[in-house]
Amino acid sequence: MNILELQKMANEVRKGIVTATHSAKSGHPGGSLSAAEVFTYLYFEEMNIDPARPDDPDRDRFVLSKGHTAPGYYSALAHRGYFPVEDLVTLRHVGSHLQGHPCRQHTPGVDMSSGSLGQGISVAVGMALSGKMSGKDYRVYTLLGDGEIQEGLVWEAAMFAGHRKLDNLCVIVDNNGLQIDGSVADVCSPYPIDKKFEAFNFHVINVADGNDMEQIAAAFAEARTIKGMPTAIIMKTVKGKGVSFMENQASWHGSAPNDEQYAVAMADLEKVGEALCQK
Repeated sequence: MNILELQKMANEVRKGIVTATHSAKSGHPGGSLSAAEVFTYLYFEEMNIDPARPDDPDRDRFVLSKGHTAPGYYSALAHRGYFPVEDLVTLRHVGSHLQGHPCRQHTPGVDMSSGSLGQGISVAVGMALSGKMSGKDYRVYTLLGDGEIQEGLVWEAAMFAGHRKLDNLCVIVDNNGLQIDGSVADVCSPYPIDKKFEAFNFHVINVADGNDMEQIAAAFAEARTIKGMPTAIIMKTVKGKGVSFMENQASWHGSAPNDEQYAVAMADLEKVGEALCQK
Protein backbone atom coordinates (compact mmCIF):
# COMPACT_ATOMS: atom_id res chain seq x y z
CA MET A 1 0.00 0.00 0.00
CA ASN A 2 1.08 3.58 -0.58
CA ILE A 3 0.89 6.20 2.16
CA LEU A 4 -2.54 7.48 1.15
CA GLU A 5 -3.99 3.96 1.06
CA LEU A 6 -2.53 3.29 4.50
CA GLN A 7 -4.07 6.51 5.83
CA LYS A 8 -7.45 5.46 4.48
CA MET A 9 -7.13 2.03 6.05
CA ALA A 10 -6.16 3.54 9.41
CA ASN A 11 -9.37 5.53 9.28
CA GLU A 12 -11.33 2.33 8.62
CA VAL A 13 -9.55 0.72 11.56
CA ARG A 14 -10.72 3.64 13.70
CA LYS A 15 -14.32 3.13 12.57
CA GLY A 16 -14.00 -0.49 13.66
CA ILE A 17 -12.73 0.58 17.09
CA VAL A 18 -15.64 2.94 17.65
CA THR A 19 -18.16 0.41 16.35
CA ALA A 20 -16.81 -2.41 18.51
CA THR A 21 -16.68 -0.45 21.77
CA HIS A 22 -20.10 1.07 21.16
CA SER A 23 -21.58 -2.38 20.58
CA ALA A 24 -19.86 -3.81 23.65
CA LYS A 25 -20.81 -0.80 25.81
CA SER A 26 -17.31 -1.21 27.25
CA GLY A 27 -13.69 -1.40 26.19
CA HIS A 28 -10.74 0.90 25.64
CA PRO A 29 -11.12 3.26 22.68
CA GLY A 30 -8.60 5.98 23.64
CA GLY A 31 -5.38 3.99 23.36
CA SER A 32 -6.76 1.96 20.47
CA LEU A 33 -7.37 5.11 18.44
CA SER A 34 -3.94 6.54 19.23
CA ALA A 35 -2.32 3.40 17.81
CA ALA A 36 -4.48 3.01 14.69
CA GLU A 37 -1.68 4.03 12.34
CA VAL A 38 0.78 1.66 14.02
CA PHE A 39 -1.63 -1.28 13.82
CA THR A 40 -2.33 -0.45 10.18
CA TYR A 41 1.29 -0.06 9.14
CA LEU A 42 2.33 -3.28 10.84
CA TYR A 43 -0.41 -5.43 9.35
CA PHE A 44 -0.70 -3.89 5.90
CA GLU A 45 2.92 -3.01 5.14
CA GLU A 46 5.61 -4.00 7.61
CA MET A 47 5.08 -7.56 8.75
CA ASN A 48 5.60 -10.77 6.80
CA ILE A 49 2.23 -12.39 7.44
CA ASP A 50 -0.51 -14.29 5.61
CA PRO A 51 -4.08 -14.34 7.01
CA ALA A 52 -4.61 -17.68 5.27
CA ARG A 53 -1.71 -19.14 7.29
CA PRO A 54 -1.92 -17.53 10.74
CA ASP A 55 0.34 -20.20 12.27
CA ASP A 56 3.06 -20.13 9.61
CA PRO A 57 6.25 -20.86 11.59
CA ASP A 58 8.19 -18.37 9.47
CA ARG A 59 5.77 -15.47 9.95
CA ASP A 60 6.66 -12.28 11.76
CA ARG A 61 5.18 -12.10 15.26
CA PHE A 62 3.25 -9.33 17.01
CA VAL A 63 2.48 -9.10 20.72
CA LEU A 64 0.05 -6.47 21.97
CA SER A 65 1.66 -5.84 25.33
CA LYS A 66 -0.93 -3.17 26.16
CA GLY A 67 -3.62 -5.80 25.72
CA HIS A 68 -6.52 -3.60 26.78
CA THR A 69 -6.33 -1.87 23.38
CA ALA A 70 -7.65 -5.05 21.78
CA PRO A 71 -10.36 -3.12 19.86
CA GLY A 72 -7.64 -1.54 17.70
CA TYR A 73 -5.85 -4.85 17.28
CA TYR A 74 -9.04 -6.68 16.34
CA SER A 75 -10.05 -4.00 13.86
CA ALA A 76 -6.70 -4.26 12.08
CA LEU A 77 -6.86 -8.06 12.03
CA ALA A 78 -10.40 -8.01 10.67
CA HIS A 79 -9.63 -5.53 7.92
CA ARG A 80 -6.52 -7.54 7.02
CA GLY A 81 -8.70 -10.62 6.50
CA TYR A 82 -8.13 -12.80 9.55
CA PHE A 83 -11.87 -12.83 10.29
CA PRO A 84 -14.96 -10.91 9.08
CA VAL A 85 -15.16 -7.20 9.88
CA GLU A 86 -18.76 -7.88 10.89
CA ASP A 87 -17.44 -9.80 13.92
CA LEU A 88 -16.28 -6.54 15.51
CA VAL A 89 -19.79 -5.83 16.82
CA THR A 90 -19.52 -8.98 18.97
CA LEU A 91 -16.66 -7.53 21.07
CA ARG A 92 -16.97 -8.69 24.69
CA HIS A 93 -20.25 -10.49 24.01
CA VAL A 94 -20.85 -13.93 25.50
CA GLY A 95 -19.73 -16.57 23.01
CA SER A 96 -17.70 -14.16 20.88
CA HIS A 97 -14.13 -14.97 19.89
CA LEU A 98 -13.30 -11.31 20.53
CA GLN A 99 -12.69 -11.12 24.25
CA GLY A 100 -11.87 -7.94 26.14
CA HIS A 101 -8.19 -8.79 25.90
CA PRO A 102 -6.45 -10.78 23.14
CA CYS A 103 -6.71 -14.55 23.45
CA ARG A 104 -4.59 -16.73 21.20
CA GLN A 105 -6.83 -19.77 21.64
CA HIS A 106 -9.90 -18.02 20.23
CA THR A 107 -8.90 -15.29 17.78
CA PRO A 108 -7.22 -15.98 14.42
CA GLY A 109 -4.02 -13.94 13.99
CA VAL A 110 -3.34 -13.36 17.69
CA ASP A 111 0.19 -14.55 18.47
CA MET A 112 -0.01 -14.14 22.25
CA SER A 113 -2.72 -13.75 24.87
CA SER A 114 -2.08 -10.53 26.77
CA GLY A 115 -3.57 -8.06 29.18
CA SER A 116 -1.46 -8.17 32.33
CA LEU A 117 0.66 -5.10 31.74
CA GLY A 118 4.39 -5.66 31.34
CA GLN A 119 4.12 -9.32 30.39
CA GLY A 120 3.72 -8.88 26.63
CA ILE A 121 7.19 -7.49 26.01
CA SER A 122 8.67 -10.34 28.05
CA VAL A 123 6.98 -12.88 25.79
CA ALA A 124 8.07 -10.96 22.69
CA VAL A 125 11.67 -11.07 23.91
CA GLY A 126 11.31 -14.84 24.34
CA MET A 127 9.96 -15.16 20.81
CA ALA A 128 12.89 -13.14 19.47
CA LEU A 129 15.40 -15.27 21.37
CA SER A 130 13.72 -18.42 20.06
CA GLY A 131 14.06 -17.13 16.51
CA LYS A 132 17.76 -16.51 17.02
CA MET A 133 18.35 -19.92 18.59
CA SER A 134 16.38 -21.65 15.82
CA GLY A 135 18.15 -19.82 13.01
CA LYS A 136 14.91 -18.23 11.82
CA ASP A 137 14.80 -14.80 10.20
CA TYR A 138 11.36 -13.70 11.39
CA ARG A 139 11.00 -10.40 13.25
CA VAL A 140 9.07 -9.78 16.46
CA TYR A 141 7.12 -6.60 17.18
CA THR A 142 5.50 -5.58 20.44
CA LEU A 143 3.40 -2.52 21.28
CA LEU A 144 3.52 -1.03 24.77
CA GLY A 145 1.69 1.85 26.39
CA ASP A 146 3.60 4.68 28.04
CA GLY A 147 1.71 3.99 31.27
CA GLU A 148 2.56 0.32 30.95
CA ILE A 149 6.30 1.00 31.05
CA GLN A 150 5.87 2.01 34.69
CA GLU A 151 5.91 -1.77 35.27
CA GLY A 152 9.30 -3.09 36.41
CA LEU A 153 8.88 -6.26 34.36
CA VAL A 154 9.27 -4.15 31.20
CA TRP A 155 12.81 -3.18 32.14
CA GLU A 156 13.83 -6.71 33.07
CA ALA A 157 12.79 -7.74 29.57
CA ALA A 158 14.60 -4.75 28.03
CA MET A 159 17.79 -5.57 29.93
CA PHE A 160 17.70 -9.16 28.65
CA ALA A 161 16.95 -8.11 25.05
CA GLY A 162 19.81 -5.63 25.01
CA HIS A 163 22.21 -8.09 26.59
CA ARG A 164 21.31 -10.77 24.04
CA LYS A 165 21.58 -8.31 21.13
CA LEU A 166 18.14 -9.28 19.80
CA ASP A 167 18.16 -7.27 16.58
CA ASN A 168 15.07 -9.15 15.40
CA LEU A 169 13.05 -7.39 18.11
CA CYS A 170 11.23 -4.09 17.63
CA VAL A 171 9.61 -2.53 20.70
CA ILE A 172 7.08 0.23 20.02
CA VAL A 173 5.91 2.61 22.74
CA ASP A 174 2.62 4.42 22.16
CA ASN A 175 3.44 7.67 23.96
CA ASN A 176 0.01 9.33 24.06
CA GLY A 177 0.79 10.84 27.46
CA LEU A 178 -2.31 9.61 29.26
CA GLN A 179 -3.27 6.58 31.33
CA ILE A 180 -6.40 5.63 33.25
CA ASP A 181 -5.60 7.94 36.17
CA GLY A 182 -4.47 10.94 34.10
CA SER A 183 -1.16 12.19 32.76
CA VAL A 184 1.65 9.62 32.82
CA ALA A 185 4.00 12.42 33.86
CA ASP A 186 1.90 13.03 36.98
CA VAL A 187 1.05 9.42 37.90
CA CYS A 188 4.62 8.09 37.70
CA SER A 189 6.76 9.78 35.07
CA PRO A 190 8.50 7.39 32.65
CA TYR A 191 10.47 10.22 31.05
CA PRO A 192 12.92 10.33 29.38
CA ILE A 193 11.72 7.16 27.68
CA ASP A 194 14.36 7.20 24.95
CA LYS A 195 17.28 7.50 27.37
CA LYS A 196 15.99 4.57 29.42
CA PHE A 197 15.92 2.25 26.40
CA GLU A 198 19.32 3.52 25.28
CA ALA A 199 20.67 2.58 28.73
CA PHE A 200 19.50 -0.99 28.09
CA ASN A 201 21.44 -1.10 24.79
CA PHE A 202 18.57 -0.42 22.40
CA HIS A 203 18.76 1.56 19.21
CA VAL A 204 16.12 4.24 19.77
CA ILE A 205 14.04 6.02 17.14
CA ASN A 206 11.91 8.96 18.26
CA VAL A 207 8.86 9.68 16.12
CA ALA A 208 7.58 13.23 16.60
CA ASP A 209 4.11 12.37 15.26
CA GLY A 210 3.18 8.73 15.66
CA ASN A 211 -0.11 9.36 13.85
CA ASP A 212 1.75 10.43 10.70
CA MET A 213 2.09 7.51 8.33
CA GLU A 214 5.18 8.84 6.55
CA GLN A 215 7.06 9.22 9.84
CA ILE A 216 5.99 5.73 10.86
CA ALA A 217 7.22 4.29 7.55
CA ALA A 218 10.60 5.99 7.98
CA ALA A 219 10.96 4.66 11.53
CA PHE A 220 10.28 1.04 10.59
CA ALA A 221 12.58 1.31 7.57
CA GLU A 222 15.37 2.51 9.86
CA ALA A 223 14.66 -0.26 12.36
CA ARG A 224 15.23 -2.89 9.68
CA THR A 225 18.76 -1.61 9.10
CA ILE A 226 19.86 -2.04 12.74
CA LYS A 227 22.15 -4.98 13.48
CA GLY A 228 23.49 -6.21 16.80
CA MET A 229 20.91 -4.57 19.06
CA PRO A 230 17.12 -4.38 19.49
CA THR A 231 15.19 -1.29 18.43
CA ALA A 232 12.74 0.83 20.40
CA ILE A 233 10.46 3.18 18.47
CA ILE A 234 8.98 5.87 20.71
CA MET A 235 5.90 7.34 19.05
CA LYS A 236 4.31 10.56 20.27
CA THR A 237 0.59 10.12 19.59
CA VAL A 238 -2.78 11.61 20.47
CA LYS A 239 -5.04 9.56 22.72
CA GLY A 240 -8.47 9.22 21.11
CA LYS A 241 -7.06 10.40 17.76
CA GLY A 242 -9.67 11.05 15.08
CA VAL A 243 -12.69 11.48 17.36
CA SER A 244 -13.13 15.11 18.33
CA PHE A 245 -14.47 14.67 21.86
CA MET A 246 -12.06 11.83 22.75
CA GLU A 247 -8.78 13.45 21.75
CA ASN A 248 -6.39 14.04 24.66
CA GLN A 249 -9.03 13.05 27.22
CA ALA A 250 -7.95 10.52 29.84
CA SER A 251 -11.61 9.79 30.59
CA TRP A 252 -11.81 7.89 27.27
CA HIS A 253 -9.12 5.43 28.31
CA GLY A 254 -11.74 2.82 29.21
CA SER A 255 -15.16 4.31 28.39
CA ALA A 256 -17.43 3.33 25.53
CA PRO A 257 -19.46 5.80 23.45
CA ASN A 258 -23.25 5.83 23.88
CA ASP A 259 -25.56 6.05 20.86
CA GLU A 260 -25.31 9.83 20.52
CA GLN A 261 -21.54 9.84 20.96
CA TYR A 262 -21.22 6.97 18.51
CA ALA A 263 -23.02 9.01 15.85
CA VAL A 264 -20.73 11.99 16.41
CA ALA A 265 -17.61 9.82 16.35
CA MET A 266 -18.57 8.09 13.12
CA ALA A 267 -19.42 11.45 11.54
CA ASP A 268 -15.95 12.70 12.51
CA LEU A 269 -14.34 9.69 10.88
CA GLU A 270 -16.51 9.96 7.77
CA LYS A 271 -15.24 13.53 7.32
CA VAL A 272 -11.67 12.31 7.61
CA GLY A 273 -12.34 9.63 5.04
CA GLU A 274 -13.91 12.11 2.63
CA ALA A 275 -10.92 14.44 2.96
CA LEU A 276 -8.54 11.57 2.23
CA CYS A 277 -10.53 10.58 -0.86
CA GLN A 278 -10.05 14.09 -2.25
CA LYS A 279 -6.24 13.84 -2.11
